[in-house]
Amino acid sequence: MDGRRSPASPAALPATWVVTRLALLLCVFKAVVFPGPDVTTDVSVIYQGWYDVLRTGTFPRDDVTWQYPPAAALAVLSPALLPFLDYASAFFVLAFLADLAVLALVLAAGARPGRSPIGAWVWVAGVPLLGPTVYARYDVMVTAVAVAALLAGARHPRAMGALVGLGALMKVWPALLLAGAVRRRAWGAAAVTAGVLSAAFALPMPGAFTFLAFQRDRGTEVESLGALVFHVARQFGWRGEVLLHYGSVEFLGPRVDEVSDAALGLGALACGWLLLWRLRAGRFAPHTLADAAFTAVLLFTVTSRVISPQYLVWLVGLASVCLCFRTSRMGMPAALVLAASLVTVLEFPVWFAHVVASDPLGVTLLFLRNGLLVAATVTAAVRLWRSTVPRPGDPAGLPGQTARAHGAPVSS
Repeated sequence: MDGRRSPASPAALPATWVVTRLALLLCVFKAVVFPGPDVTTDVSVIYQGWYDVLRTGTFPRDDVTWQYPPAAALAVLSPALLPFLDYASAFFVLAFLADLAVLALVLAAGARPGRSPIGAWVWVAGVPLLGPTVYARYDVMVTAVAVAALLAGARHPRAMGALVGLGALMKVWPALLLAGAVRRRAWGAAAVTAGVLSAAFALPMPGAFTFLAFQRDRGTEVESLGALVFHVARQFGWRGEVLLHYGSVEFLGPRVDEVSDAALGLGALACGWLLLWRLRAGRFAPHTLADAAFTAVLLFTVTSRVISPQYLVWLVGLASVCLCFRTSRMGMPAALVLAASLVTVLEFPVWFAHVVASDPLGVTLLFLRNGLLVAATVTAAVRLWRSTVPRPGDPAGLPGQTARAHGAPVSS
């Protein structure tokens, strides 16, 4: 996956997208039964329940499963745009359209001079690897906003900042897209957008930020990196439980709090590494913004107390943007994320019962999936550092100077 040329004829990409997305639609509309638990109940039961509450002018502040920033209400309420369909059907159609929007964005980006169509192939191939979960969560909508933000970043920093602010108020993680931004206008626009949207939601709608307390009280979800400790410990008599807790299947019992705190500590270390990288980086190429965003989201995914299957949608989307650039160093991490996506659909939903039971199949799948994500994270971090941080003896270059050298004027 070197990003130099398309692996197939031009017609192959849209044909592959059409066939794979038709398969996903058949699954979410239940014309085809996908193995494992029904992933669409989150839409037909949970999202629709939130929809009914949000329409009354308040957030679901008494529902601990509502753990999202206030602009998530836009995604939950979006099926109202298609009043001729029932809620779940409208949601699936809008998720499909968000998927199509990402394809259009990365196709257009890859068609520019000096770019590559490999990024579009990453999106086309990566989404169906995750199965129907992609269309049964609103993460694909957030990913579309994030992809648009990254692709706007080089030439339109204010537009990037506005999109980052919107994305961050939908699901927080898009704030990490600013990790490699060298223009103050992007940061300013993000802050202003986030502030205005926060006020627009919080003033008329009670409970806009109750999600912060619910996120704080979460434990260690069974698919996370930290959960591997308890999957192994169960083989030796650990006396904890696996229960639905705060909207996800989590471990509860002895030492869970310590492992959850350790995950938070690793997240802080990841933040520290990103800050150190940002202070040391001196070579910024056109692809650095996307490479840094991809690396940042990888870091915070693997250190999270929760690694839900839909998190891979974010990574596939960001990887696709990286590989729109022929000079991106993220080819190997992107390939590892695609491999992790394939394993993810096996651990959820196909064999999720084995994961919950911590049996050999479930534990093997989690070690493999999380191992691939850790490998992708380390590889991405090393490549980002080596490509941007000057070595002793290299000419010193300020970020702004380097950006100008690549035809991207820096302004405040």
